Amino acid sequence: MDGRFIKMHGLGNDFVVIDARHQPVPMDVARARAIADRHRGIGCDQLIMLEPSDRADVRMRIWNADGAEVEACGNATRCVASLLGERATIETAGGLLSTRSASGLVAVELPAPSFSWDRIPLAYAMDTMNLPVAWEGLADPVAVNVGNPHLIFLVDDASAVDLARLGPEIEHDSLFPERINVNVASVTGPSSLDLRVWERGAGLTLACGTGACATAVAALKRKLVTGPVTVSLPGGELLIDWQGEGPITMHGPATEVFRGTADWAVFG
Repeated sequence: MDGRFIKMHGLGNDFVVIDARHQPVPMDVARARAIADRHRGIGCDQLIMLEPSDRADVRMRIWNADGAEVEACGNATRCVASLLGERATIETAGGLLSTRSASGLVAVELPAPSFSWDRIPLAYAMDTMNLPVAWEGLADPVAVNVGNPHLIFLVDDASAVDLARLGPEIEHDSLFPERINVNVASVTGPSSLDLRVWERGAGLTLACGTGACATAVAALKRKLVTGPVTVSLPGGELLIDWQGEGPITMHGPATEVFRGTADWAVFG
């Protein structure tokens, strides 16, 4: 079994990328969790598997650090795009993505966002632009699916929110049958936001590409900012462009850290 991998990150959101296009690598919850373990494994926020696709240049599969397979990851998409060349198409469980790479930056076009309660999904119907729910001081969030599900709280000071404590409580709330990514953001200018993210299955992260997209879309829908929107995360900045309908475009860096080999059988 080919044990080669590439360690990459997008603004500190880090990945182990395995190219299984020519030789399959069996993967399950336990193995993905073991590889992602930062003390006993290689360590990453998400494990990325590249597989053959009959409708794109590559199929990208994503496992969070807890071993759960998920639909989309914007930062990982940029990293994979940087490996594929100037232009590429990437098949994901969250949709077909188009990418462009140049001068160290990558643009990814994500599918149009969905605000339908059953696409998030929520446990029952409600207004996703103004959800009538609250967790302590966090209230009136927006829910949107940008290939994966996000909940966005637009607050006065994102840095003041105890997201390490509230994030897992909200992620696992029964309102979200497939769990949820939790975003807290503050408007910092006419076209800028500060954002922190509790990522489903990974926890607090330095950056989340789909979270930046979802949050920019929510702020644009509420007319709190004008686009394109610069989203500042702990790991750096992403530029998000959305015209009020249709696809979302995300611009940001992708960095290769090192390449290595491992015996996947050691990980279960």
